[in-house]
Amino acid sequence: MYLKHFNFEEQPFGLTPNTQYFCNLPIYQEALNVLLVSLRSGEGFVKIIGETGTGKTMLCRHLINNLSADFVTAYLPNPQLSPLELHKHLVKELGISYKEDSDQYLLTEVLTQKLLDLYEHGKQVIVVVDEAQAMSDESLEALRLLSNLETEESKLLQIVLFGQPELNERLAQSNLRQLNQRIAFSYQLRPLTRQELEVYLYHRLAVTGYTKEDLFSPKAIQLIYRASGGIPRLSNILAHKALMAAYGQNQKQVDIKAVRTAILDTESTIKRGWFIYIINIAVIILLAALVTELYFVLM
Repeated sequence: MYLKHFNFEEQPFGLTPNTQYFCNLPIYQEALNVLLVSLRSGEGFVKIIGETGTGKTMLCRHLINNLSADFVTAYLPNPQLSPLELHKHLVKELGISYKEDSDQYLLTEVLTQKLLDLYEHGKQVIVVVDEAQAMSDESLEALRLLSNLETEESKLLQIVLFGQPELNERLAQSNLRQLNQRIAFSYQLRPLTRQELEVYLYHRLAVTGYTKEDLFSPKAIQLIYRASGGIPRLSNILAHKALMAAYGQNQKQVDIKAVRTAILDTESTIKRGWFIYIINIAVIILLAALVTELYFVLM
């Protein structure tokens, strides 16, 4: 592949949310600030919303990896669980032994006791749910009921929901209004700006040991930005394929031609990319026509 050609130690634009590549851009720092303020204040629910590919899972794992020892986390990467399965998963995450045939009531009892024990030892339990928009109404309601577990001074359980915009629509339903009212803090992840995308690309390159700042031409970065809409995941896909195209042409820099090749090979960006390409061609033709007309007028 192109690793040796560009002197990379590893592939810089993989799609696996490896927190080694976390880029502390303003949008992610703002989201982390919201999360940390919420968790330190002991609020019941906090919500982070973002379109597909905006970095929710990366942010989720970065949060878990960087919480202080005062916090104990239970992570739910697959939210498609029934209320009973949800209770069993939380019990397992907290290292609690239980009988496989235990019902929801018994699981709630052992969970409550564990939460009280952790609280007495100065620990705060955080439940982190990724892709929360996929949870059933029943499981969301089960989470709300679990958030009722508290002492006279503090909640025993705090819940962080990471989800796509559909989660907002779900929570706006009348049957989930009680849960929605308990969300004290929330943050909306936006796509990257053109400048942020450039920082993001070169940050990932730096993690692989590449320190130069001219691998992507300015026009190549601009086209990646337009074709991806500033979505990190799509940017990764395009950057990876553009590197492959440049390598195939034995080039040491990714130019706009390599990015166009990447766009044509990427279904999720091909329409946007072709639209930009057609607009560029149309502008060139229009300018040529104007210059020609002006020439004959002056003649």
